[in-house]
Amino acid sequence: MKRGELLHLANASLLFLCVSMYLGTGWSLILFTFPIAPQLTVDNYYLQFVPQVQAATRFFTGMTMVMLLSAVVLAWRERRSALRWYPLMVLLAVVVATLLTRIFIFPYNDEMAAGISSPERLAEVLGAWMRMNRVRVGLWTVQWLSMLGYFVHRVLRAEHPVGARSPRFGLSLPPRREVHA
Repeated sequence: MKRGELLHLANASLLFLCVSMYLGTGWSLILFTFPIAPQLTVDNYYLQFVPQVQAATRFFTGMTMVMLLSAVVLAWRERRSALRWYPLMVLLAVVVATLLTRIFIFPYNDEMAAGISSPERLAEVLGAWMRMNRVRVGLWTVQWLSMLGYFVHRVLRAEHPVGARSPRFGLSLPPRREVHA
């Protein structure tokens, strides 16, 4: 494997790692954190919520920048193949998830960090925060599925010669099997 191809594969793997981290974080929120939301009160939500969200925000802000750069590089490297659509889908989903986070989720994070003293307001903010995060987890899932598709597509291309590929999508097609009566 040539050095350039190895770097290309490393970049794609890095992007897959990043989208996997988002996927795992998002689904763990939905499966393990959201179910305890009804038990959170104005007296206990801060310690259960704010430090974790602040740490995640710091970490994922840097990781998002890496993802944007990685997706652009991957799309550029694949610009002449059908594989370009996978990193472009990741790029689009990262941009939309980032805008959703900055416009809708960060204000709720800030309000919770500032301190909420009304149980009604806490329930309202947590409910809205969880709804926005379900959308964001959907976008993170699209990112992960796109990168999975990229690697599956690469494997299929490697397993079948160029002549066996569909000219329309660049996908490898399995050879036809003859049916014997």
